[in-house]
Amino acid sequence: MLELKDISKVFYPGTVNEKLALDSVSLNIAQGDVVCIVGSNGSGKSTLFNIVCGTYPVTGGTIHFNGEDVTHKPEYRRARTIGRIFQDPTKGTAAGMSVEDNLITALTKGMRGLKFSLNNERREFFREQLIPLGLDTRLKDNVGLLSGGQRQALTLLMTVLSQPKMLLLDEHTAALDPGNAQVVMNMTEHFISQFNLTALMITHNMQHAIDFGTRLVMMDEGTIILDVSGEEKKKLTVLKLVELFKSIKNKTYASDEALLTL
Repeated sequence: MLELKDISKVFYPGTVNEKLALDSVSLNIAQGDVVCIVGSNGSGKSTLFNIVCGTYPVTGGTIHFNGEDVTHKPEYRRARTIGRIFQDPTKGTAAGMSVEDNLITALTKGMRGLKFSLNNERREFFREQLIPLGLDTRLKDNVGLLSGGQRQALTLLMTVLSQPKMLLLDEHTAALDPGNAQVVMNMTEHFISQFNLTALMITHNMQHAIDFGTRLVMMDEGTIILDVSGEEKKKLTVLKLVELFKSIKNKTYASDEALLTL
């Protein structure tokens, strides 16, 4: 589905602030993969997402999505097939609009070229989808009245209703308290299964990365240093993951404390 080949990204080239953010990164994501991406701050995780979305142009390398070369395709074109959820719960919803109006907007995006009006049938569909979120009685409420966890769960639902082919989760639980973070993680797993999505998730929570998804990718200094799946992934623990990093890089992880967040 997604093929990154020899991707490099250099910021501020030719200046004293020149920074190599991605260094010949190659990564293949198959249909149905759910990949957790971990690494310390500055390892290249967010830059990788911005490259996939088209937010940043590549310095070198190629990107293919469903067999099409999208290396130079603009961000707004890629947004039709790639959904992204950010850390900030306020980014994905319109606070001044009702829950149902936010949802109809997302549904319209999913049915590109068509416009929908609200009717009883669609309200019932929305209500059913909102039951796992505990928001099935709040269709008429403005989104600005919801908690951060509720808004992020709603953003997740809106994103999957827009029918992306790939879902990018950019530390989407990091701003939530542990209870709400777990609720959103449960909803994430539910929606990925329900809508048969391919997904990439950046997280600093190593236990989430181990427990969630089909693959785990670790980055450091702009490169991929570990890519595990299947039985190898199932046997991981947080401590084993820290030790793997130390053995591969021959150094201590820059933020072991963050790695050990459970």
